[in-house]
Amino acid sequence: MDGLKFIGKKLVYLTVMLFGVATLVFLLTKMIPGDPVVANLSQRALNDPEIVAAYKAKYGLDRSLIEQYVLYIRNLLQLDLGTSIRTNKPILAELARCYPATIELALFAIVIASVFGILFGVISAIRRNSIMDQAVRAVSVTGVSIPSFWFALLMLYFFYYKLKWFPGPGRLSNSFSAPATVTGLYIMDSLLEGDVPKALDAARHLILPGTVLAAFTMGLITRTTRSNLLDVMSTDYIRTAKAKGLGRAGLIVKHALGNALIPVLTVIGLGLGNLLGGMVLVETIFNWPGVGQFAYESVLSADYPAIIGVALLIALNYMVINTVVDILYGVIDPRVRCS
Repeated sequence: MDGLKFIGKKLVYLTVMLFGVATLVFLLTKMIPGDPVVANLSQRALNDPEIVAAYKAKYGLDRSLIEQYVLYIRNLLQLDLGTSIRTNKPILAELARCYPATIELALFAIVIASVFGILFGVISAIRRNSIMDQAVRAVSVTGVSIPSFWFALLMLYFFYYKLKWFPGPGRLSNSFSAPATVTGLYIMDSLLEGDVPKALDAARHLILPGTVLAAFTMGLITRTTRSNLLDVMSTDYIRTAKAKGLGRAGLIVKHALGNALIPVLTVIGLGLGNLLGGMVLVETIFNWPGVGQFAYESVLSADYPAIIGVALLIALNYMVINTVVDILYGVIDPRVRCS
């Protein structure tokens, strides 16, 4: 019963936050400089008052701010995000088209970041102040510090252009056509078609952008894992277990690592939310048709409804992931449910 009450409370908070974020996104979008009428109509059309008036009426730009807000909230409650000014298609359909590409890339990146980040963090903590520790810490600092767009260009230049080890931008090579959409994830859809070479090609296209996106989160996970593992290793119960003759491997795996990784969940959750929001520069450089590239094109054309849709999607990603992490905290540590 306490567990259900805890989950119910988190879901109520999520609903309230969604309403607050939706209001804030609407207001901030109206403050963005630029006129969508000027950005999307030709000079000849701008000189015709009837065309301008019809355009404003079509997208509700001729209404007062209060009227636009009321219409906006009403449409949101009906899961209607409006129509894109740039593509003249429903925004929900546009996001549904590009979101699977971002999901596939984000999941690949977060798996790489989590596996190597935790592994490097454990190695660094075990070999504290050794050459290995210094090397791992240097790698983690580099991953956090290097600009993603610069790292992306370096990866493309060396591993695609010079060495030709990996394919270039895009989700598939030109010799393959896109698989029939079932999940929107090219690897899974290719496997459902029974086309293993296409699935392997899609996986190879994930390596370069996935590595670039994983670098920052991996650095954070490495440093967080190292710091928390060192703290746990200095506690009384670990010293007692060590005094009883428990080996280092068993001490870390059975006793220390579980508690040390609880804060790492937060880092992984935030990293996944950041990746699902679409990394604009990386997706643009790798010509990855995801949320980031869609957001970039929407901003260039002052497509306010699309910008609002992307912002709401990013906010929803963060809030849902944080809610799931909070619930996992309560599952792992029952004391959290009482706080």
